[in-house]
Amino acid sequence: MTPLFGGIEGGGTKFICAVGTSPDDIRRETRFPTTAPAETLGQAIDFFKQVERDYGRLSALGIATFGPIDPNPASPAHGFILPTPKPGWSNANVLGMLKSAFDMPIVFELDVNGAAMGEWTWGAAQGLDTFLYLTVGTGIGGGVMANGSLLHGLLCPEMGHIMIPHDPLRDPFEGVCPFHNDCFEGLASGPALEKRWGRRAETLPPDHPAWALEAHYIALALANYTLTFSPQRIVIGGGVGGREDLLPLIRRQVQEILNGYVRSPAVAEKIDEFIVHAGLGSRAGMLGAIALAKQATSSVDHENRA
Repeated sequence: MTPLFGGIEGGGTKFICAVGTSPDDIRRETRFPTTAPAETLGQAIDFFKQVERDYGRLSALGIATFGPIDPNPASPAHGFILPTPKPGWSNANVLGMLKSAFDMPIVFELDVNGAAMGEWTWGAAQGLDTFLYLTVGTGIGGGVMANGSLLHGLLCPEMGHIMIPHDPLRDPFEGVCPFHNDCFEGLASGPALEKRWGRRAETLPPDHPAWALEAHYIALALANYTLTFSPQRIVIGGGVGGREDLLPLIRRQVQEILNGYVRSPAVAEKIDEFIVHAGLGSRAGMLGAIALAKQATSSVDHENRA
């Protein structure tokens, strides 16, 4: 029997649960609003229990959730959502609730790391060992693959909260981040666009001045990431970051900001291949959770053979 894997993309507004083995083999999928932790995770548990009744036991489960989280399995906080603006979810024991319902390997990761894993396995980062995945939407966050492994450290990198140059004469908007006001997320997230311009981002026409400013902020961040992580590619997703008309503006401004300092053909000559959209689109997080589950069973099999 072909092993089946479960994946959960845990977002601040909705949860997506799926079962399968690859983008072309999703046996079942569901989505529902993110409400209270017990109710939301209860719906996820019910979904996978029904799947197991219909298809048999799952081999592993991956969850890629909004955060912040502690990625260290040895930490007492591992598996919990750390203090978060999402009401009711601070200190929610996500991993504990899932482990109480299922006896299988369960991988707990940040949502953007899950999306990075999905893009590395099946999407725009295949064949690379060092790249960056960035989502720009309701929030801004990024996952880094460094030398073939997801980058963890003290916690997880918080690439949405870097400080970027903010000219108050050009943009007097103060920012929306409750922690830093005008950090990257505070200036360039979907809520920042809506509050600054009085309209939701998706309703702003392509020639609106919002997009030149948005491209400027994203390009500043990408230039910093390029200098810091030296990625082989930057993959951009999210409701705002996924706009087709935004990418050419971003690429051109990244080249202007770096001003020839990064002496690589990837930046100077092949910028269209260096900064790209997510190959999996909006499915990157869900498919990444399945990829995490598959990787968990591969690690267990390798340890058993050893």
